[in-house]
Amino acid sequence: MQLIKKVLVASSFFFLAACSTSTPTDSPSLDTPRHITILHTNDAHGHFWRSDHGEYGLAAQKTIVDAVRREVEAKGGSVLLLSGGDINTGTPASDLQDAEPDFKGMHMMGYDAMAVGNHEFDHVPSVLQKQMGWAGFPILSANIYRKGTNEHAFQPYAIFTRQGVRIAVIGLTTEDTWKQSNPEHMQGLEFRSAQQAVRDEIAELKRHEKPDVIIALSHLGYYPDGAHGTSSPGDVELARALPKGDLSLIVGAHTHTVLCMSAENVLDRHHMPGSPCVPDHQNGTWIVQANEWGKYVGRADFVYRNGQFVLERYQLIPVNLSHDVMDEHGKPVRQPYTSAVAEDSQMLTLLTPFQEHDRERMERHVGTSDRSFGNDRQLARTRQVPLGQLVTAAYLDAVPGDLAFTNVGGLRDVLSETDIRFNNLYRVLPFGNTVVSVTLTGQEMAKYLDALTAIQPGASGYAQTRNLTVVPGKSGLERYRIKGVPLSATRNYVLVTNSFVAHGGDGYPPIDTHPKYVDRHVVDIDAFVRYVERHSPLRVSDYTPR
Repeated sequence: MQLIKKVLVASSFFFLAACSTSTPTDSPSLDTPRHITILHTNDAHGHFWRSDHGEYGLAAQKTIVDAVRREVEAKGGSVLLLSGGDINTGTPASDLQDAEPDFKGMHMMGYDAMAVGNHEFDHVPSVLQKQMGWAGFPILSANIYRKGTNEHAFQPYAIFTRQGVRIAVIGLTTEDTWKQSNPEHMQGLEFRSAQQAVRDEIAELKRHEKPDVIIALSHLGYYPDGAHGTSSPGDVELARALPKGDLSLIVGAHTHTVLCMSAENVLDRHHMPGSPCVPDHQNGTWIVQANEWGKYVGRADFVYRNGQFVLERYQLIPVNLSHDVMDEHGKPVRQPYTSAVAEDSQMLTLLTPFQEHDRERMERHVGTSDRSFGNDRQLARTRQVPLGQLVTAAYLDAVPGDLAFTNVGGLRDVLSETDIRFNNLYRVLPFGNTVVSVTLTGQEMAKYLDALTAIQPGASGYAQTRNLTVVPGKSGLERYRIKGVPLSATRNYVLVTNSFVAHGGDGYPPIDTHPKYVDRHVVDIDAFVRYVERHSPLRVSDYTPR
């Protein structure tokens, strides 16, 4: 990969629409440069409103997007605004209103297209249908089909014309969606190979639409150097699998990545907001992704001339991001990384009623803890953490059993505040799963735990467990201890988890068909709230894994 440092500047039930969206303009001569800026966001997860620290939010994002549009158009250029998907699930104000404020805010901002993310299936299909109406822009996926047919369930691509340049945008959805979202909401659908879908759509586009530029709007995920582990192949593998030049750009999502490179195939994991950012470049294709929650607006400035679509500048623009620094007294003080971005008044007028909806319930005091349960959400994907112990303790309090576990993909936020309110807990468990149990023999339990422990750190199925010890070098019953006691072939055990993994989510063996499976319809967030109320003040040391 050659980094562009010389030019980089540091600043039915599914809707299938027509496959063309264009703004006709007079076509300049071939050698006339056309300046086209791609703006992008991804993985909003309900964060339409600013955080408690004044970070992100659609109102500040709109200010940035409007300013870039004015700048680019004043110079005769054009803008395309894209989202990598996953608008759903993350904050109570959004979740309890079916993400209406999010989609209506995106419509006001003027998004041109969005990829279907796996979390677009967190709701029943009728909700997704409503969301498409609120959006008013194409929501794309080329690799989701109606089961047993060659019929697309969603619009596969859209065509946009900017200054006479025809730009095709192909939507893609992770093939892991079937195991990462509610299976009941995806009945009748197939998630096929994204790579094959792109090959098919490119061939179709070249035959009939003859675009000048092809972009993949991808919810596949970014895995450095293509090391996707147990997940489906992502954007790097997609770029490498196609003939060089077929895709000019992949606008990515799903892995919540701050996609800035420090060297060829080496992700910069210490990127500082506001500092220069070089996107990945694989097989002639640029790959970009803008973290999560609207924390950044990605900006890629291209020039099209003589059939070439050349990246001149790339930025990840922070949206009022800040961090703690210590003052002279050793106390943390919040400090912004970059200059403050004002919130757009028109967007605030739209969003405020949604944010105020049911505020009293959201702000209700639930309990306290002696210190934070953690600030880094990604740690739970690689090791056992206090928050995982707290959630599984709440499971066992609601549904008695011998051991409990939860998938880390179901833990959507940290619990950093010591004054714990309902919305803090809801952000951790926003899916509305139920706490379930199944009674297994010792042999059945060992077999199930083999599947559980086979899921590697980093995957959304990685398990946070309570009362379970895994003994290295052992196998079968001898490999596991529950509450310190080895598994026995002569007794039964009650395993407690959530309904999502019980149905086979995140690749777990389904247990909902087992004759001794029980769902008492205790919602996980209700169990979590009750547990914190009963056991406050919480001592984090009581939940720190050994």
